[in-house]
Amino acid sequence: MRQHEEEQVCNPSGNGYFGDILHLTRRRVLKGGLGAAVLGFLGLPALAPVPDAHAASLPPRPDFGGIGFHGIEPNTLANGLVDDVRLPPGYRYEVLFAWGDPIGIVGLEPGQPEFKWDASNSAEEQALQSGAHHDGMWFFPFPGAQAHERGLLCVNHEYVDQGLLFPDGTANWSLEKIRKSQNAHGVSIVEVRKNPRTGKWSLTRPSPFARRLTGNSPMKISGPAAGHRLLRTTADPRGDTVLGTLNNCASGHTPWGTYLTCEENWNGYFGSRVAGFDDARSSDQKRYGLSATGFGYRWHEFDERFELTANPNEPHRFGYVVEIDPFNPRSTPKKRTALGRLKHENAEVVVSKDGRVVVYTGDDERFEYIYKFVSKRKFDPKHRSANMDLLDEGTLYVARFNADGTGEWLELSPKNPALAGWSLAEICIRTRQAADTVGATKMDRPEWIAVHPFSKAVYCTLTNNNRRGTGNNPGPDAANPRGPNTYGHIVRWNEAGGDPAATTFSWDVFALAGDPAVDPASNINGDLYNSPDGLWFDPAGRLWIQTDATTEASSYRPGGVNANIGTNQMLCADPLTGETRRFLTGPRGCEVTGVTVTPDGKTMFVNIQHPGEDWVGSPTEVSDWPDRNARPRSATIVITRENGGVIGGL
Repeated sequence: MRQHEEEQVCNPSGNGYFGDILHLTRRRVLKGGLGAAVLGFLGLPALAPVPDAHAASLPPRPDFGGIGFHGIEPNTLANGLVDDVRLPPGYRYEVLFAWGDPIGIVGLEPGQPEFKWDASNSAEEQALQSGAHHDGMWFFPFPGAQAHERGLLCVNHEYVDQGLLFPDGTANWSLEKIRKSQNAHGVSIVEVRKNPRTGKWSLTRPSPFARRLTGNSPMKISGPAAGHRLLRTTADPRGDTVLGTLNNCASGHTPWGTYLTCEENWNGYFGSRVAGFDDARSSDQKRYGLSATGFGYRWHEFDERFELTANPNEPHRFGYVVEIDPFNPRSTPKKRTALGRLKHENAEVVVSKDGRVVVYTGDDERFEYIYKFVSKRKFDPKHRSANMDLLDEGTLYVARFNADGTGEWLELSPKNPALAGWSLAEICIRTRQAADTVGATKMDRPEWIAVHPFSKAVYCTLTNNNRRGTGNNPGPDAANPRGPNTYGHIVRWNEAGGDPAATTFSWDVFALAGDPAVDPASNINGDLYNSPDGLWFDPAGRLWIQTDATTEASSYRPGGVNANIGTNQMLCADPLTGETRRFLTGPRGCEVTGVTVTPDGKTMFVNIQHPGEDWVGSPTEVSDWPDRNARPRSATIVITRENGGVIGGL
């Protein structure tokens, strides 16, 4: 997502730079000086190039059997730069659900409202259609024998390309255009079904479960911050109800069958018409990246709710994990403030040894932090209703990665002496400042977090950080060993005692992404990739990696960072050996993001976001995926095997 590359750095704190403490150099970290020294302590394999490093490797599931396909070639300029999804032999894909497709609301004709190729659908129609820029998602199966062939698919719609959203692009701005833009955000909930005769998947239209949540849908604010003065507005003097969810990036799901959608770059939708606003910004506004122009959406020009001077508290009502019950279309989504206010990437949920619920989440911006929440009450597997507010009470922590390979979770609560005088509500609203205060480690854009299904080892993608080591910004440290970090890396940790609720951990670096021809520090064991983003373990323990590298055309030309890596892609890694194989390459200019499977593992859903973004070339070079029409569309695809086998398996 190009919005990640905004020019500002919002974290002015001095946290998390351990290079000066132990005088660690990048050379020592990469050549095993640190990794080999602490290998036995960590109980994890060291960096991929280090030999004999797998004595304490992760135990695979008995039916894992390794990766069951050969990696495919990258989609590079030298290989022709195909404007399509490519998969290994024996795999096939079909487009299931693209921007503008009707979701199947009861009372409408199955194909209505139909997508108009000139983008002339109204704001009202957009609210009944798939939103734009598909991102995180999850498949919720129906019970019983139909679990593998029928379910609800929840799909995030992260942001929009306003030049594609309207027939005349960004000209003639109006409130109607803003409403359509807002309605192209949010979440789609659709019913999907496999045809037992043809094996093809399609949406069920109409469906009583079909639902669109947009930038204007009512949501409840729950947890410690609900009702706080910083959440009160003229339209909502109680401070407990907000319209909409925005910039829904990655996601999560709970053991009780609810969907978690995460608000990421929500700051970019706000702005101000007041002269000199940027110079007069409050420290809160600066810390969260609020500015007069935002990302150029211009909503504040016609919708007073997004005017920062008129409504300074409205931004405090975004930046949360939102819980949705997909099986109850009448339910109101809840913004769970106990998980903190930041730019959430995904929300990885696991259950601790004593039954409490743990949620990991990263704050996706340069020099931001990794968090986890531990619920106060325990998960009740027998009574779904007893779990519906588990995420409102508990303890929020932020991570500190020590240079010796150890780490600790720093409590973000008034009990921490460093936060004396803070209320819990203030911590939940000013989470970044609280994390600054306790001394968390500044990371290279923490993105998706995934937990191994058996060992409970935790992996986190750090997509990139082109500011590390530049200007007055912090230089490399043990957990972020490159500066500038053009290609990104993956860090992992083991919680003490294998318990997700533990307050200490041991960590290492799983892989430093990139092309060794450009950056010799890159050490991927297998097929190359750039800027790891999406991350997910399948039920057998295979680690799937999705990428969000720059999509600028120049990056694919000789000498560019993607010249040998190609378009964004999806790979599969064996956590036992670190071997990585390329499974999917995307069309020009796309990001590959979001992945989920049916319970039998034989159907995989993947999202292709913003095909054609940032491509600069002749008209024949601009993506027209998937319809081969002049207007590209983000879409969810369905991947199956010709032999009917498990995706990724032998």
